[in-house]
Amino acid sequence: MGRKRIGSLNVLWAFSAIAMGVALFVVFLVVPREAVMGDLQRIFYFHVSSAWVGYLALLVGFVGSLLFLLRQELRWDRLAFCSVEIGLVFMTGAIITGSIWAKASWGVWWTWEPRLTTSAVLWTIYASYLTLRRALDDRGRRARVAAVYSVLGFISVPINFMAIRWWRTVHPLVFEGGGSNLTPAMLATLIFSVVTFTLLFAALLSYRLRLEHLGARVQQLKRY
Repeated sequence: MGRKRIGSLNVLWAFSAIAMGVALFVVFLVVPREAVMGDLQRIFYFHVSSAWVGYLALLVGFVGSLLFLLRQELRWDRLAFCSVEIGLVFMTGAIITGSIWAKASWGVWWTWEPRLTTSAVLWTIYASYLTLRRALDDRGRRARVAAVYSVLGFISVPINFMAIRWWRTVHPLVFEGGGSNLTPAMLATLIFSVVTFTLLFAALLSYRLRLEHLGARVQQLKRY
């Protein structure tokens, strides 16, 4: 069974690597240059994809935490922890790429407009989640406290997503009124980039869960 899991993981990594290679080729060599920002606009595909995967990973973390509270099974706590860990990495990538884009568009690296402000709050909440886990030694108590924190902290995700729709903001809105502000080629490239980053997330989560499972087994053997 272990070999089958490793084989499936290797296949997932292979698909992710191929998709990422194609995405890089399309983003930098195929899709047309944007008329106003030029080549710098190409960072948009990585910015949106990173944000999407960050939201998805935090959603998985929320579901895992909720399932742990309902079923008290540590496998759901491990899922929540691993997914939040990965999600925070992607959200960090979204913030960094967004800052680079902001410097070119607005002339500043950061401004406290609604989307960026709620992004900072979201990042702080989930960074604190990881810090909280490290501060608690008892595995059962750590899982319970972290699960409650994760469920309550998830409210920051929909607020962050809806910030540019609820409040006046300088942040661009790509999809509005059932359509998008992108050309067909740009839209197709964005969709492919999002799918590629989603595959990468699935591969990373599978690998991270395996590591966490092996770590739990090692701790169990040490106790014996």
